[in-house]
Amino acid sequence: MISGASWWAVVLIGVGVGFLSGLLGKGGSALASPLLAAVGVPPLIALASPLPATVPATLAASVPYWRDRWMDRRVVLWSIGVGLPATLVGAVATRWIEGSLLIKATDLLIAALGVRLVLKARDGRERDGDLAVAHSVVRLVAVAGAVGLISGLLANSGGFLLVPLYLVVLRLPIKAAFASSLACAAVLAVPGSVVHAALGHVDWRLVGIFALASMPFANLGARVALRVPAGPLERFYGVLLAVLGGTFLLLG
Repeated sequence: MISGASWWAVVLIGVGVGFLSGLLGKGGSALASPLLAAVGVPPLIALASPLPATVPATLAASVPYWRDRWMDRRVVLWSIGVGLPATLVGAVATRWIEGSLLIKATDLLIAALGVRLVLKARDGRERDGDLAVAHSVVRLVAVAGAVGLISGLLANSGGFLLVPLYLVVLRLPIKAAFASSLACAAVLAVPGSVVHAALGHVDWRLVGIFALASMPFANLGARVALRVPAGPLERFYGVLLAVLGGTFLLLG
């Protein structure tokens, strides 16, 4: 059971995670789970319930990017088409792959991508709304397949890896990376949500409260990100990735 005080904590966590999701172009389930567990939500519920709750939040955050035409449809379609089956493969593979090793490898990758973005952040002079970036099919498939596989293995929507890989591998403008990541994260969260719901791991009351708290602030976070110049936004994102990845490595 979740106490009354914990429900208020769920609301506050939903507000904070929602804002960061819109600001940083990610689903937010990976951040929400440890925070919910810390305020007394049972571990399995804390792991599974944020996943369906992030679907409406990421869609709400996608609206400002869609209106400003930042969504790269080709990237989104390839990411979903390859990422969905890869997510299912990753979920099945959890019985054979050591989770702790994968988490450490992922943390190292996040930190390395963050450092790379800080050192080689673009100057932001690319024209806003210019998505004429050449994406090879090989790169698209590699990014989508890797993120989908890791998402299935770690039971999250993949947004924490989609944005940096879109930036570094596909060379998307950062706002296009955020927009495309949000659209993909909303879809990639569905298979895991269905599986966890079937297993009885989802508290739908928590899902509803978390989603209602996070949706308006996810939209607000996206609108804030759109107002920040691309260069400083990319450097800030790189610093954040490097700090988070390094911190997770040290704590792990």
